[in-house]
Amino acid sequence: MGRAAVVVTSVRVFLAGPLASDTLRAAVLGRAVQGHAARLADHAICADRARVGLAAAPGAEAEGLLVTLGPDEAARLGFYQTAVGLCPGTVTVAGATATAHLLAVPDAGPWQAASWAAQWGPTVAATAGDVMALWPEVPARSVAARYGMMLVHGASRVRAAAEAPSGPCRRPGPDDLAVARRRQVYARFFAVEEYDLRYRRFNGEMSPQVNRAVFLSGDAVTVLPYDPVRDRVLLVEQFRMGPFARGDGQPWLLEPIAGRVDPGETPEDTARREAVEEAGLALGAVLPVANYYPTPGAKAEYLYSFVAIADLPDGVEGVFGIEGEAEDIRGHLVGFHRLMDLVASGAVSNGPLILTALWLQRERDGLRAAVARSAP
Repeated sequence: MGRAAVVVTSVRVFLAGPLASDTLRAAVLGRAVQGHAARLADHAICADRARVGLAAAPGAEAEGLLVTLGPDEAARLGFYQTAVGLCPGTVTVAGATATAHLLAVPDAGPWQAASWAAQWGPTVAATAGDVMALWPEVPARSVAARYGMMLVHGASRVRAAAEAPSGPCRRPGPDDLAVARRRQVYARFFAVEEYDLRYRRFNGEMSPQVNRAVFLSGDAVTVLPYDPVRDRVLLVEQFRMGPFARGDGQPWLLEPIAGRVDPGETPEDTARREAVEEAGLALGAVLPVANYYPTPGAKAEYLYSFVAIADLPDGVEGVFGIEGEAEDIRGHLVGFHRLMDLVASGAVSNGPLILTALWLQRERDGLRAAVARSAP
Protein backbone atom coordinates (compact mmCIF):
# COMPACT_ATOMS: atom_id res chain seq x y z
CA MET A 1 0.00 0.00 0.00
CA GLY A 2 1.21 3.51 -0.77
CA ARG A 3 1.80 6.14 1.85
CA ALA A 4 -0.95 8.59 2.62
CA ALA A 5 -0.23 12.12 1.46
CA VAL A 6 0.67 14.57 4.21
CA VAL A 7 -1.33 17.78 3.94
CA VAL A 8 0.23 20.81 5.60
CA THR A 9 -2.52 23.09 6.81
CA SER A 10 -0.45 25.83 8.45
CA VAL A 11 3.10 26.78 9.37
CA ARG A 12 4.57 29.12 11.98
CA VAL A 13 7.00 31.67 10.56
CA PHE A 14 9.23 34.24 12.22
CA LEU A 15 9.64 37.32 10.02
CA ALA A 16 12.26 39.97 10.74
CA GLY A 17 13.58 43.08 9.06
CA PRO A 18 11.71 44.32 5.96
CA LEU A 19 9.52 41.18 5.79
CA ALA A 20 8.02 42.16 9.13
CA SER A 21 6.66 45.37 7.57
CA ASP A 22 3.00 45.38 6.58
CA THR A 23 3.60 46.54 3.00
CA LEU A 24 6.26 44.04 1.97
CA ARG A 25 4.59 41.19 3.85
CA ALA A 26 1.30 41.78 2.05
CA ALA A 27 3.04 42.00 -1.35
CA VAL A 28 4.79 38.69 -0.79
CA LEU A 29 1.92 36.78 0.83
CA GLY A 30 -0.79 38.12 -1.44
CA ARG A 31 -2.88 39.59 1.37
CA ALA A 32 -2.55 41.26 4.75
CA VAL A 33 -1.57 38.69 7.38
CA GLN A 34 -1.35 39.77 11.00
CA GLY A 35 1.11 38.43 13.54
CA HIS A 36 2.45 38.94 17.03
CA ALA A 37 5.63 40.68 18.10
CA ALA A 38 8.30 38.20 19.14
CA ARG A 39 12.02 37.97 19.82
CA LEU A 40 14.44 35.36 18.52
CA ALA A 41 17.32 34.59 20.84
CA ASP A 42 20.93 34.14 19.64
CA HIS A 43 20.23 35.72 16.25
CA ALA A 44 20.72 39.15 14.71
CA ILE A 45 19.21 40.87 11.67
CA CYS A 46 21.95 41.30 9.04
CA ALA A 47 22.11 42.95 5.63
CA ASP A 48 24.02 42.35 2.42
CA ARG A 49 23.06 45.38 0.32
CA ALA A 50 19.41 44.78 -0.65
CA ARG A 51 19.15 41.39 1.09
CA VAL A 52 18.17 41.30 4.76
CA GLY A 53 17.90 38.16 6.83
CA LEU A 54 18.81 36.49 10.10
CA ALA A 55 22.20 35.20 11.13
CA ALA A 56 23.33 33.26 14.18
CA ALA A 57 24.69 35.62 16.86
CA PRO A 58 25.11 34.10 20.34
CA GLY A 59 23.81 36.43 23.01
CA ALA A 60 21.97 38.72 20.57
CA GLU A 61 18.21 39.00 20.14
CA ALA A 62 16.30 39.78 16.94
CA GLU A 63 12.94 41.51 17.03
CA GLY A 64 10.35 40.36 14.55
CA LEU A 65 6.88 39.06 13.95
CA LEU A 66 5.52 35.56 14.53
CA VAL A 67 2.82 34.67 12.00
CA THR A 68 0.84 31.59 11.06
CA LEU A 69 0.53 30.98 7.32
CA GLY A 70 -1.73 28.75 5.27
CA PRO A 71 -0.23 26.50 2.59
CA ASP A 72 -0.64 29.00 -0.25
CA GLU A 73 0.91 31.83 1.77
CA ALA A 74 3.75 29.56 2.93
CA ALA A 75 4.44 28.59 -0.67
CA ARG A 76 4.53 32.25 -1.74
CA LEU A 77 6.92 33.10 1.08
CA GLY A 78 9.18 30.16 0.19
CA PHE A 79 9.23 31.27 -3.45
CA TYR A 80 10.18 34.83 -2.47
CA GLN A 81 12.87 33.74 -0.04
CA THR A 82 14.57 31.58 -2.65
CA ALA A 83 14.19 34.24 -5.34
CA VAL A 84 15.92 36.93 -3.27
CA GLY A 85 18.63 34.64 -1.91
CA LEU A 86 17.39 33.82 1.59
CA CYS A 87 17.52 30.33 3.12
CA PRO A 88 14.78 28.81 5.30
CA GLY A 89 15.82 27.59 8.73
CA THR A 90 14.16 26.14 11.81
CA VAL A 91 14.33 28.24 14.99
CA THR A 92 12.67 28.29 18.40
CA VAL A 93 10.54 31.32 19.18
CA ALA A 94 8.31 31.70 22.25
CA GLY A 95 8.96 28.09 23.18
CA ALA A 96 7.87 26.60 19.85
CA THR A 97 9.55 25.85 16.53
CA ALA A 98 9.11 28.18 13.58
CA THR A 99 10.59 28.75 10.14
CA ALA A 100 12.81 31.81 9.67
CA HIS A 101 14.61 33.39 6.71
CA LEU A 102 18.38 33.22 7.08
CA LEU A 103 21.05 35.24 5.30
CA ALA A 104 23.84 32.91 4.16
CA VAL A 105 26.48 35.63 3.66
CA PRO A 106 29.45 35.26 6.03
CA ASP A 107 30.53 38.92 5.95
CA ALA A 108 27.07 40.52 6.06
CA GLY A 109 26.87 43.52 8.36
CA PRO A 110 24.25 44.50 10.94
CA TRP A 111 21.00 45.82 9.52
CA GLN A 112 20.60 49.55 10.08
CA ALA A 113 16.87 50.00 9.66
CA ALA A 114 16.71 53.73 8.91
CA SER A 115 19.64 53.95 6.47
CA TRP A 116 18.62 50.70 4.75
CA ALA A 117 15.05 51.93 4.32
CA ALA A 118 16.28 55.18 2.76
CA GLN A 119 18.66 53.48 0.32
CA TRP A 120 16.94 50.17 -0.43
CA GLY A 121 13.41 50.09 1.00
CA PRO A 122 11.36 51.44 -1.94
CA THR A 123 13.44 49.48 -4.48
CA VAL A 124 13.04 46.18 -2.63
CA ALA A 125 9.29 46.78 -2.25
CA ALA A 126 8.87 47.58 -5.95
CA THR A 127 10.95 44.57 -6.94
CA ALA A 128 8.89 42.30 -4.68
CA GLY A 129 5.87 43.03 -6.86
CA ASP A 130 7.83 42.02 -9.96
CA VAL A 131 9.12 38.86 -8.27
CA MET A 132 5.69 37.74 -7.09
CA ALA A 133 4.17 38.42 -10.54
CA LEU A 134 6.26 35.43 -11.70
CA TRP A 135 4.86 33.05 -9.08
CA PRO A 136 4.14 30.17 -9.58
CA GLU A 137 4.93 29.93 -13.32
CA VAL A 138 8.67 30.66 -13.10
CA PRO A 139 10.95 28.53 -10.88
CA ALA A 140 12.27 30.48 -7.91
CA ARG A 141 15.89 29.61 -8.70
CA SER A 142 15.49 31.06 -12.20
CA VAL A 143 14.28 34.28 -10.60
CA ALA A 144 17.20 34.20 -8.15
CA ALA A 145 19.67 34.07 -11.05
CA ARG A 146 18.56 37.51 -12.22
CA TYR A 147 17.35 39.11 -8.98
CA GLY A 148 20.14 41.67 -9.27
CA MET A 149 18.83 42.85 -12.63
CA MET A 150 15.28 42.86 -11.26
CA LEU A 151 16.46 45.25 -8.54
CA VAL A 152 17.73 47.53 -11.32
CA HIS A 153 14.24 47.60 -12.83
CA GLY A 154 12.67 48.02 -9.38
CA ALA A 155 14.86 51.06 -8.75
CA SER A 156 13.78 52.40 -12.14
CA ARG A 157 10.14 52.08 -11.10
CA VAL A 158 10.85 54.08 -7.95
CA ARG A 159 12.58 56.88 -9.87
CA ALA A 160 9.78 56.93 -12.47
CA ALA A 161 7.16 57.43 -9.76
CA ALA A 162 9.17 60.17 -8.06
CA GLU A 163 10.17 62.09 -11.20
CA ALA A 164 6.91 62.14 -13.17
CA PRO A 165 6.97 65.56 -14.88
CA SER A 166 4.02 67.86 -15.35
CA GLY A 167 2.91 68.74 -18.87
CA PRO A 168 -0.02 68.74 -21.28
CA CYS A 169 -0.27 64.96 -21.63
CA ARG A 170 -2.99 62.90 -19.99
CA ARG A 171 -2.45 61.94 -16.37
CA PRO A 172 -3.97 58.45 -16.03
CA GLY A 173 -6.66 57.80 -13.46
CA PRO A 174 -7.29 54.45 -11.77
CA ASP A 175 -9.73 53.36 -14.51
CA ASP A 176 -7.70 54.47 -17.54
CA LEU A 177 -5.56 51.32 -17.82
CA ALA A 178 -6.74 47.73 -17.38
CA VAL A 179 -4.16 44.93 -17.50
CA ALA A 180 -5.74 41.54 -18.14
CA ARG A 181 -2.49 39.59 -18.21
CA ARG A 182 1.23 40.16 -17.71
CA ARG A 183 3.84 37.53 -18.51
CA GLN A 184 7.59 37.37 -18.90
CA VAL A 185 8.47 35.68 -22.18
CA TYR A 186 12.26 36.10 -21.98
CA ALA A 187 14.54 36.72 -19.02
CA ARG A 188 18.31 36.61 -18.86
CA PHE A 189 20.45 39.72 -18.46
CA PHE A 190 17.58 41.72 -19.95
CA ALA A 191 13.92 40.69 -20.02
CA VAL A 192 10.92 40.96 -22.32
CA GLU A 193 7.40 41.19 -20.93
CA GLU A 194 4.08 40.90 -22.73
CA TYR A 195 0.90 42.61 -21.62
CA ASP A 196 -2.72 42.10 -22.63
CA LEU A 197 -4.31 45.43 -21.77
CA ARG A 198 -6.85 48.10 -22.57
CA TYR A 199 -6.38 51.86 -22.24
CA ARG A 200 -8.60 54.94 -22.28
CA ARG A 201 -8.85 56.45 -25.77
CA PHE A 202 -9.02 60.18 -26.41
CA ASN A 203 -12.76 59.90 -27.14
CA GLY A 204 -13.29 58.64 -23.59
CA GLU A 205 -13.93 54.99 -24.50
CA MET A 206 -11.74 52.05 -23.55
CA SER A 207 -9.72 50.52 -26.37
CA PRO A 208 -10.12 46.89 -27.40
CA GLN A 209 -7.74 44.53 -25.63
CA VAL A 210 -4.33 44.69 -27.30
CA ASN A 211 -1.11 42.71 -26.88
CA ARG A 212 2.05 44.72 -26.37
CA ALA A 213 5.64 43.69 -25.62
CA VAL A 214 8.28 45.73 -23.82
CA PHE A 215 12.04 45.27 -23.46
CA LEU A 216 13.23 45.80 -19.87
CA SER A 217 16.79 47.01 -19.35
CA GLY A 218 16.62 49.46 -16.46
CA ASP A 219 17.64 53.11 -16.29
CA ALA A 220 21.05 54.16 -17.60
CA VAL A 221 23.40 57.12 -17.70
CA THR A 222 25.49 58.68 -20.46
CA VAL A 223 28.23 61.20 -19.67
CA LEU A 224 30.46 63.15 -22.05
CA PRO A 225 33.69 64.39 -20.41
CA TYR A 226 34.54 67.91 -21.62
CA ASP A 227 37.71 69.91 -21.01
CA PRO A 228 36.75 73.59 -21.47
CA VAL A 229 40.41 74.73 -21.33
CA ARG A 230 41.56 72.46 -24.16
CA ASP A 231 38.09 72.57 -25.78
CA ARG A 232 37.84 68.85 -26.36
CA VAL A 233 35.90 65.80 -25.29
CA LEU A 234 36.61 62.17 -24.66
CA LEU A 235 34.56 59.65 -26.66
CA VAL A 236 34.62 55.89 -26.21
CA GLU A 237 34.49 53.25 -28.93
CA GLN A 238 33.19 49.72 -28.47
CA PHE A 239 31.45 46.87 -30.28
CA ARG A 240 27.64 47.08 -30.05
CA MET A 241 25.15 44.26 -30.63
CA GLY A 242 22.35 46.52 -31.85
CA PRO A 243 24.08 47.66 -35.05
CA PHE A 244 25.53 44.18 -35.56
CA ALA A 245 22.10 42.51 -35.36
CA ARG A 246 20.69 45.13 -37.74
CA GLY A 247 23.33 44.22 -40.30
CA ASP A 248 25.28 47.45 -39.98
CA GLY A 249 28.73 47.18 -41.50
CA GLN A 250 30.08 49.39 -38.69
CA PRO A 251 29.12 47.75 -35.35
CA TRP A 252 31.89 49.63 -33.47
CA LEU A 253 30.40 52.95 -32.38
CA LEU A 254 31.62 56.25 -30.97
CA GLU A 255 29.63 57.03 -27.85
CA PRO A 256 29.68 58.92 -24.58
CA ILE A 257 30.64 56.93 -21.50
CA ALA A 258 27.54 54.98 -20.44
CA GLY A 259 26.27 52.47 -17.95
CA ARG A 260 23.33 51.10 -16.04
CA VAL A 261 22.19 52.82 -12.82
CA ASP A 262 22.74 50.19 -10.14
CA PRO A 263 20.33 49.88 -7.20
CA GLY A 264 21.39 52.16 -4.37
CA GLU A 265 23.04 54.66 -6.75
CA THR A 266 21.96 58.04 -8.01
CA PRO A 267 22.44 58.76 -11.73
CA GLU A 268 25.33 61.10 -10.88
CA ASP A 269 26.95 58.32 -8.80
CA THR A 270 26.71 56.10 -11.87
CA ALA A 271 28.26 58.73 -14.14
CA ARG A 272 31.27 59.05 -11.85
CA ARG A 273 31.68 55.29 -11.44
CA GLU A 274 31.40 54.57 -15.15
CA ALA A 275 33.92 57.30 -16.00
CA VAL A 276 36.48 55.47 -13.87
CA GLU A 277 35.58 52.04 -15.27
CA GLU A 278 35.41 53.02 -18.95
CA ALA A 279 37.99 55.79 -19.19
CA GLY A 280 40.02 55.99 -15.97
CA LEU A 281 38.70 59.52 -15.38
CA ALA A 282 37.79 61.39 -12.20
CA LEU A 283 35.04 63.84 -13.16
CA GLY A 284 34.56 67.38 -11.95
CA ALA A 285 31.15 69.07 -12.06
CA VAL A 286 28.47 66.84 -13.60
CA LEU A 287 25.96 68.90 -15.61
CA PRO A 288 22.54 67.53 -16.58
CA VAL A 289 21.71 67.55 -20.30
CA ALA A 290 18.33 65.77 -20.46
CA ASN A 291 16.36 62.83 -19.05
CA TYR A 292 14.39 60.86 -21.64
CA TYR A 293 13.05 57.63 -23.13
CA PRO A 294 15.13 56.86 -26.25
CA THR A 295 12.62 54.34 -27.68
CA PRO A 296 9.33 54.57 -25.73
CA GLY A 297 7.34 52.46 -28.16
CA ALA A 298 9.17 49.26 -27.24
CA LYS A 299 11.68 49.84 -24.43
CA ALA A 300 11.31 50.76 -20.77
CA GLU A 301 14.87 52.16 -20.72
CA TYR A 302 15.20 55.72 -19.42
CA LEU A 303 18.40 57.72 -19.89
CA TYR A 304 20.03 60.43 -17.81
CA SER A 305 22.52 62.27 -20.03
CA PHE A 306 25.27 64.50 -18.64
CA VAL A 307 28.27 66.57 -19.65
CA ALA A 308 31.04 66.50 -17.05
CA ILE A 309 33.95 68.86 -16.66
CA ALA A 310 37.21 66.90 -16.82
CA ASP A 311 40.95 67.36 -17.28
CA LEU A 312 41.80 65.79 -20.68
CA PRO A 313 45.53 66.17 -21.42
CA ASP A 314 47.27 64.37 -24.27
CA GLY A 315 47.65 60.66 -23.59
CA VAL A 316 44.67 60.33 -21.25
CA GLU A 317 42.86 58.07 -23.70
CA GLY A 318 43.47 54.33 -23.44
CA VAL A 319 41.74 50.96 -23.47
CA PHE A 320 39.51 50.26 -20.47
CA GLY A 321 36.56 48.15 -19.32
CA ILE A 322 35.74 45.50 -16.74
CA GLU A 323 37.24 42.21 -17.85
CA GLY A 324 34.60 40.13 -16.10
CA GLU A 325 31.93 41.88 -18.17
CA ALA A 326 33.81 41.32 -21.47
CA GLU A 327 34.19 45.08 -21.93
CA ASP A 328 36.77 46.32 -24.45
CA ILE A 329 36.53 50.10 -24.63
CA ARG A 330 38.90 52.49 -26.39
CA GLY A 331 39.03 56.21 -25.69
CA HIS A 332 39.34 58.98 -28.31
CA LEU A 333 40.27 62.60 -27.59
CA VAL A 334 38.31 64.76 -30.01
CA GLY A 335 38.32 68.54 -30.36
CA PHE A 336 34.95 70.27 -30.14
CA HIS A 337 34.83 71.26 -33.82
CA ARG A 338 35.84 67.75 -34.87
CA LEU A 339 33.03 66.38 -32.68
CA MET A 340 30.48 68.55 -34.45
CA ASP A 341 31.88 67.49 -37.86
CA LEU A 342 31.43 63.83 -36.85
CA VAL A 343 27.83 64.52 -35.84
CA ALA A 344 27.10 66.41 -39.07
CA SER A 345 28.65 63.69 -41.25
CA GLY A 346 26.73 60.83 -39.65
CA ALA A 347 29.89 59.21 -38.27
CA VAL A 348 28.23 59.62 -34.86
CA SER A 349 25.11 57.50 -35.10
CA ASN A 350 23.77 57.10 -31.58
CA GLY A 351 21.13 59.38 -30.16
CA PRO A 352 22.58 60.20 -26.73
CA LEU A 353 25.86 61.48 -28.18
CA ILE A 354 24.10 63.54 -30.86
CA LEU A 355 21.79 65.11 -28.26
CA THR A 356 24.66 65.77 -25.86
CA ALA A 357 26.87 67.28 -28.57
CA LEU A 358 24.10 69.72 -29.52
CA TRP A 359 23.66 70.67 -25.85
CA LEU A 360 27.40 71.27 -25.58
CA GLN A 361 27.29 73.38 -28.74
CA ARG A 362 24.71 75.61 -27.05
CA GLU A 363 26.45 75.80 -23.65
CA ARG A 364 30.12 75.70 -24.71
CA ASP A 365 30.82 79.45 -24.68
CA GLY A 366 29.39 79.79 -21.17
CA LEU A 367 31.41 76.85 -19.86
CA ARG A 368 34.63 78.20 -21.31
CA ALA A 369 33.93 81.70 -20.01
CA ALA A 370 33.31 80.36 -16.50
CA VAL A 371 36.68 78.59 -16.53
CA ALA A 372 38.41 81.75 -17.79
CA ARG A 373 36.86 83.81 -14.98
CA SER A 374 38.04 81.35 -12.36
CA ALA A 375 41.61 81.18 -13.65
CA PRO A 376 44.21 82.88 -11.38
